Amino acid sequence: MYPSLPRPDAGAATLPPAEALRVAVIGLGYVGLPLAVALAGRFETIGIDIDTRRIGELAAGHDRTGEIDRDRLDASRLSLLAEPDRCPPCDFYIVTVPTPIDGATRPDLAMAEAASRTVGRMLPAALAEGRVPVVVYESTVYPGVTEDICAPILEAASGLECGRDFFLGYSPERINPGDREHTIDKITKVVSGQTPEVLGRVASLYGAVTSGGVFRAASIRAAEAAKVIENAQRDINIAFMNEIAQIFSRPDISVWDVLDAARTKWNFLPFAPGLVGGHCIGVDPYYLAHRAEQVGVDPRVILAGRGINDSMAGWVAQELHAARKGKPGSVLVLGLTFKENIPDLRNSKVADMVCALGRLGHAVTVHDPHADAAEAMHEYGIPLVANALAKRYDTVVLAVPHREYLETGGAALRGMVQKGGTPADLQGVLGEAADWTL
Repeated sequence: MYPSLPRPDAGAATLPPAEALRVAVIGLGYVGLPLAVALAGRFETIGIDIDTRRIGELAAGHDRTGEIDRDRLDASRLSLLAEPDRCPPCDFYIVTVPTPIDGATRPDLAMAEAASRTVGRMLPAALAEGRVPVVVYESTVYPGVTEDICAPILEAASGLECGRDFFLGYSPERINPGDREHTIDKITKVVSGQTPEVLGRVASLYGAVTSGGVFRAASIRAAEAAKVIENAQRDINIAFMNEIAQIFSRPDISVWDVLDAARTKWNFLPFAPGLVGGHCIGVDPYYLAHRAEQVGVDPRVILAGRGINDSMAGWVAQELHAARKGKPGSVLVLGLTFKENIPDLRNSKVADMVCALGRLGHAVTVHDPHADAAEAMHEYGIPLVANALAKRYDTVVLAVPHREYLETGGAALRGMVQKGGTPADLQGVLGEAADWTL
């Protein structure tokens, strides 16, 4: 065991002076970069990402995620590192790496575990310098991961004792890619700590960078659970909307007409059908279901919702195929990213729909003004065609309502459809300009 060294009072609820505090953020993706930039406005902050290309782009002022513009990057005092062993000792180490699922929809904690080993190797230097480091996880996990899985890894990598030489915190990320209203400096941050005193330190850190304040969760497990149910709740509600869309398609009732009427009731929840992709809503319910099964509970509602949403892309493809009476044709799909106005292709269900249409014999062309063509080809084997809008097709599908398509307008998009063809507006955003919707 690493010997105890003289160190400041770990129980102090307030932070050292801003000029003395040092923070490391491990992982500079959609979550980590905005957080690191916000922290760098108040504290000495080091952003760490082992992707050297990512570090090079950020150093040059380019954020490929589109979350932080060039002016903010250029003005930021954030230090960037691709080599974790070059990071100076810190007071806080904040882990913001992805937590995906594997091919069997089981939680894949490999990146969180690797990041924990990396941070663990940093902790002795922080302790030797007289700091009492706190390791805060933001990655979405099921309750218990921080304390039961990550803490032992930190101890093994550092030779230190958790709860004595270093401490744990958890503050679930709430970044919504492309959302310019609910940014890290405005939202309420849920925070938790291993002890009341550590909770105070974590709350002070995050409270310094957000005007939305902090909510002190009762425990680390409660904070972990709060995050995972936030997205599971949305997933289940969207699944209900997808199911009613399928029901109402049988008697040829527009689900959008139904929703327009239902939304006049004051307490009707404004969810809508759609393809549920991305790194959060399409993933997090599986973390909750995994934990449910661990404790002997059958997560019937959670998995039923996931099943409906995961199958929605195939159902849409079948409906488009049926609209042509089973005759394959040319199809233009507008948008490939998992949501509008961002370049994020993670877990795109539009890609599933494209593949399903291809299996049905259709010749599918895909256009997206925000997605990276090389990434689309690498992740899904789908080429993006830049000049696709200059032609006409048997079927035109507005899959992702990017601002460019909305500015083009429904009438112009409808004009890309061959006579007798099928225009499809998957999110019902074009109104009467597109006369056929799912």
